[in-house]
Amino acid sequence: MAGNGDIQWCFSQVKGTLEDDVTEADIISCVEFNHDGDLLATGDKGGRVVIFQRDPVSKNCIPRRGEYNVYSTFQSHEPEFDYLKSLEIEEKINKIRWLKRKNQAHFLLSTNDKTIKLWKVSERDKKVEGYNTKEENGQMRDPSCVTALRVPIIKPMELMVEASPRRIFANAHTYHINSISVNSDQETYLSADDLRINLWHLEITDQSFNIVDIKPTNMEELTEVITAAEFHPLECNLFAYSSSKGTIRLCDMRAAALCDRHSKLFEEPEDPTNRSFFSEIISSISDVKISNSGRYMISRDYLSVKVWDLHMETKPIESYPVHEYLRSKLCSLYENDCIFDKFECCWSGNDSAIMTGSYNNFFRMFDRTHKRDVTLEAAREIAKPRTVLKPRKVGTGGKRKKDEINVDCLDFNKKILHTAWHPSENIIAVAATNNLFLFQDKF
Repeated sequence: MAGNGDIQWCFSQVKGTLEDDVTEADIISCVEFNHDGDLLATGDKGGRVVIFQRDPVSKNCIPRRGEYNVYSTFQSHEPEFDYLKSLEIEEKINKIRWLKRKNQAHFLLSTNDKTIKLWKVSERDKKVEGYNTKEENGQMRDPSCVTALRVPIIKPMELMVEASPRRIFANAHTYHINSISVNSDQETYLSADDLRINLWHLEITDQSFNIVDIKPTNMEELTEVITAAEFHPLECNLFAYSSSKGTIRLCDMRAAALCDRHSKLFEEPEDPTNRSFFSEIISSISDVKISNSGRYMISRDYLSVKVWDLHMETKPIESYPVHEYLRSKLCSLYENDCIFDKFECCWSGNDSAIMTGSYNNFFRMFDRTHKRDVTLEAAREIAKPRTVLKPRKVGTGGKRKKDEINVDCLDFNKKILHTAWHPSENIIAVAATNNLFLFQDKF
């Protein structure tokens, strides 16, 4: 995979409706490729999961294309009501995580604010006919009517993809779940809310083990919350979690049962010259992702993405401004609540590039090898196959240059919060409100 600086990205597909009157339920709330990139799952605010499958023709043709078709759609979560707290629990899917494939079926975890579900997605293209004890419509036959024995036969049928819930992990979180992460052992996973992280076994639904608890005895002393948590991709005893104070803690489950003491603390000392009323809000980390190699991790705060070496806690080894031009607009972003938006970030398959979102349907890519960056736009105007994406620029001055958009003209309702990168190819998925855009390299 080439460094991102050499790549020309072009439009591949867009999924979703064209209408301007988008219903809240259709807004995409998470995007996730599976381990080989042949499946791509999205969750939305209406509690639905849509799985797309790579088109085999597009995968094997030369040049290869990254095209996906709808494979399965199912309702994962329904709205609920917590009678003890008199609270409505939204059906919105917060996170989806795939398990590695062990057999013909696919398994994934999906979660809303309170309940995690394990789904099995399997194919059926054969049916059994000629039962002795039941009719073809499934009704049981009267045994006295069975006069001869039949040998059931297997007949081909039209392919059906079925999604069935295999496990439901509930009642373990007082606060809203913000992260789930499957361990490299593929047997356990963690779930994190604002104040606690729990460790689950995939086979056991009625108990979980609390591995992090930052809840103070007196809630008035609360100074920070957990914002994201993730297992190390290779070491099954390590996990990292980020906080609203801008710190990331790396914990080792071998050290103690309750990981209230971290092994490493990653924190960048604050630059006193940039200190302002908004400093604490914008330093809160909204996402953390450990690299595929397991050596580095990225953290996303409001204005930047930072790359950390797991061997060095003192400061990030790279720091990339995402939309520095918004620093002068923090006051109005605070008033319209945009300053609390939680942008995610992701690695390319070979860890050479990083992607994260911004406003106006812009998303940013940073090529670590060539130290280049580019701003691209997920827009309907370019929705023709193989259309090359033009880099976008945002101007802050009074005089607008050609091909530049002024910072005052940005649409803050159009935000790219969720993105995903194919594990081994240059195919990316970008969620823009209710539409899923797929882009690929031009080659």
